[in-house]
Amino acid sequence: MAYLDNIRTFARVYELGNMSAAARDLRVSAAVASSRISQLEDHLGVRLFHRTTRTLTPTEQGKTFYQGAGKILEAVEEAEADISDITDSPRGTLYVAAPLGVGQRFIAPAVPKFKAAYPLINIRLRLSDRKLDLAAEGLDAAFFLGLPEDSNLRIRKITDCPRVLCAAPAYLERMGQPQHSDELRTDAHDCLNLRYPGAPEFQWPLEGPNGVQRVPVTGPFETDHGEVLTHWALEGHGIVMKPVFEISEHLSEGRLVPVLPEEPPVPIQLACLYMHRRRQDPKARLFIDFMVEHIQATMPRP
Repeated sequence: MAYLDNIRTFARVYELGNMSAAARDLRVSAAVASSRISQLEDHLGVRLFHRTTRTLTPTEQGKTFYQGAGKILEAVEEAEADISDITDSPRGTLYVAAPLGVGQRFIAPAVPKFKAAYPLINIRLRLSDRKLDLAAEGLDAAFFLGLPEDSNLRIRKITDCPRVLCAAPAYLERMGQPQHSDELRTDAHDCLNLRYPGAPEFQWPLEGPNGVQRVPVTGPFETDHGEVLTHWALEGHGIVMKPVFEISEHLSEGRLVPVLPEEPPVPIQLACLYMHRRRQDPKARLFIDFMVEHIQATMPRP
């Protein structure tokens, strides 16, 4: 088991690119993680990483070993999954990611309930609005709003989430209520956008009398954090497009007001992504099934 722990540690360091981050992920100290890497290097007789005071990058031998290590770990996971099927006692650790809004409202509150039902399964949950690479980051599942670009992933659709254009009453008093989506194309209104590095120019897909049109929008503020967008909108800095579930309380209490209700945004798909494998890990299947049922039961509607 010590050798397998060393391989697992190596894989997490490789995937996260940071010894301390991998140690936190594995719930060990940085010293233990470093020791495991050193033991593995001694066993193999090669250096797996180039280390400096600020960076840690894999050597060519490290890159080669990672490919084999992934196969070893996947084989062990499949063997453990076979045992779980036989004993009906799934166990192990799941690495899961979700966007901030989805994670805070649906996934995180349900994790303790899942743990109570399956006490031998541990959950490592990451919340981020940035794009994630499941393979590179060692994720078992990632909840996702929109359409994935990676066709090598499997997708489990959960629901279509209604979205709304909205703004604070103070903003609309100052700038006026737009009467047509064309007004969003100009400098007449400030639009608040969710952007991340490498994202294409942003367009809002709106359903108009002539079908769906993609309206290019700009504004003074952009961020890769969905909650920051909501705060900016509440403070009266512009118009925002948000899933209804993220701002339903603000809408019902009048802190945000719908904009252009005759041209609503196209609903956005909420789905769960996971890797193609010969067979799905039972604990991952249990977790996804549990969360799909929970989200569908608790998703607010307009």
